[in-house]
Amino acid sequence: MATIAAPDTIVRSDDRFFLVTSYLMALVVFAGFSFALASGRSSFASPPIVHAHALVFMGWVVLYVAQNSLVSSGAIALHRGLGWIGAGWVVAMVVLGTLVTTRLVQLGRVPPVFLPAQFLVFDPVLILTFAGLTAAAIVLRRSTQWHRRLHYCGMALLLGPAFGRLLPLPLLIPYAYEVDFLAVLIFPLIGIAADIRRSGSVHPAWWWGLGAIVGSTVLVELISFSPLGAAFYAAVVAGTPGAAVSGYAFPPFPGMP
Repeated sequence: MATIAAPDTIVRSDDRFFLVTSYLMALVVFAGFSFALASGRSSFASPPIVHAHALVFMGWVVLYVAQNSLVSSGAIALHRGLGWIGAGWVVAMVVLGTLVTTRLVQLGRVPPVFLPAQFLVFDPVLILTFAGLTAAAIVLRRSTQWHRRLHYCGMALLLGPAFGRLLPLPLLIPYAYEVDFLAVLIFPLIGIAADIRRSGSVHPAWWWGLGAIVGSTVLVELISFSPLGAAFYAAVVAGTPGAAVSGYAFPPFPGMP
């Protein structure tokens, strides 16, 4: 009986862990964007494509919480059906995420805590890495432990913009992007610690998820400060207001020359 009960206990503990952390991730997103809005760093006076981007990405947060809630309540059939909607949702996220980043760079409206050339690279790399982790989770959907951990790491990667709105990034220039990346690692590290506490070992999915997150950051640094990154930036901003903005100088804060 003990050998039967122990795995079942671990599974129930897993369900609780992923449900609770999905709430915490949603709370980070809500807190980050609410704080930015309340402090005047964000507003609703943005192009329609930015609002579409926000709705789609917020929709994913809702979907992620809903999926963990369904698993926790035992509604597996509904969870699986909703999962295929999520797969299509990711495609919209990749498209809108890339378009919004490109448009902001072309308008010369990059957040002043980031180098424009780096911003142009890291947003698409981030969303593509998220999509890759999500695709891997879908492929491994019959292996629950892989599936839920890869999804979790993908969701953690999306928390970068929310953490960036909570952290004092202006005080962290020129390392704002790197500090934001370190904040993203908090949730995967919590997952590793939870595995050790529950079972005394770490599931390999965590290492793959962490590897993808760290690898994406290394890739951003390599591309951003290379001739390829410079040429990419020049090609994207050619003929737009962004062409007047240096890709390798921090933009001035609002109200500054």
